[in-house]
Amino acid sequence: MKKALNIGIAGCGYWGPNLARNFSAHPAAEVTALCDPDPERLAHMRGLYPQAALFEDFARMLRDAALDAVVVATPVRTHFVLARAALLAGKHVLIEKPMASSSEECEELIALAAARGLTLMVGHTYLYSEPVRKIAEIIRSGGIGELKYINCQRLNLGLFQKDINVAWDLAPHDLSIILHVMGECPQLVNCQGNAHIHPGIEDVTNLSLTFRKHRFATVQSSWLEPRKVRQMTFVGTHKMIVYDDLQPLEKIRIYDVRVECPPHYDNFAEFQYSYHYGDCYLPRIKQSEPLKNMCAHFVDCVCDGTRPLSCGVRGLEMVRILEASSESLLAQGGPVPFASGRLEALSGEPEALDEGLPSLSGVL
Repeated sequence: MKKALNIGIAGCGYWGPNLARNFSAHPAAEVTALCDPDPERLAHMRGLYPQAALFEDFARMLRDAALDAVVVATPVRTHFVLARAALLAGKHVLIEKPMASSSEECEELIALAAARGLTLMVGHTYLYSEPVRKIAEIIRSGGIGELKYINCQRLNLGLFQKDINVAWDLAPHDLSIILHVMGECPQLVNCQGNAHIHPGIEDVTNLSLTFRKHRFATVQSSWLEPRKVRQMTFVGTHKMIVYDDLQPLEKIRIYDVRVECPPHYDNFAEFQYSYHYGDCYLPRIKQSEPLKNMCAHFVDCVCDGTRPLSCGVRGLEMVRILEASSESLLAQGGPVPFASGRLEALSGEPEALDEGLPSLSGVL
């Protein structure tokens, strides 16, 4: 019988407890350490996971806990320094999205993990949801014809962030799905937005991605909407898919609708659009928690040495798009060129282990 994977979780605020719950329920994993600078949060977690050692200092957790892997569920500005320290300490790492604050930081983490033979995975949770799996399956099998564009809305009132804008906070969910379905990076990135509450931190953004073959995607993100909206539309030449993540059961609807124009006509009187209105049907979706699937995938990748679906390179692609969106915002929505195609895995020699490892104090 294989030894359980000992996992330490950094950050026990908003998302960390959900990760702890799912890893604790996995038969091949055990949460043996929890780290957070807030003693009250640690006291709460002690009641849920009495077997786990508690740390207010990240460096102490890496040094004193016999860990195989570390999960980083802290603010984005701390992702790089904590993940780097964990990799240098020989731990496999799962980082919440977005992977880091810059593409340079992502590249260093990818190189470090590759050089040390460690698993580096990013928490693109939606890639592990059954509805998204079904959507990707339908599109790749030609079930809606040729995919033309994707429209996304992720809106709600709050939660306001202090260190990143709404695009960096909410758009990664939709971007991960878009990149997964498209199978490539965009060629151009445009982004417009405004900061209504905190100067310099946009709380409403409209992001547009231009892909090859005249395909594009739009992502609307907002912290200033009275209704919570989580919806995506995938438009193909033959059919269309609407994905509403807030629906408890019927999350996907496939519409047999399309519009066609005549291939040949001699004068304007002969020209008219042909609208096809067919049936709407709901494919059967297996019920499972995406985060549970993601945690199980991380455990499998660590144990088997396989490459994660949301590996470091996928995380780097995401951050590069977010950087381009920030550049476009500064240019009042001007287009920012983006290299087409997928990025190749990076490798390189990491720096030596630092003498001092970072603490979580003051960053949550």
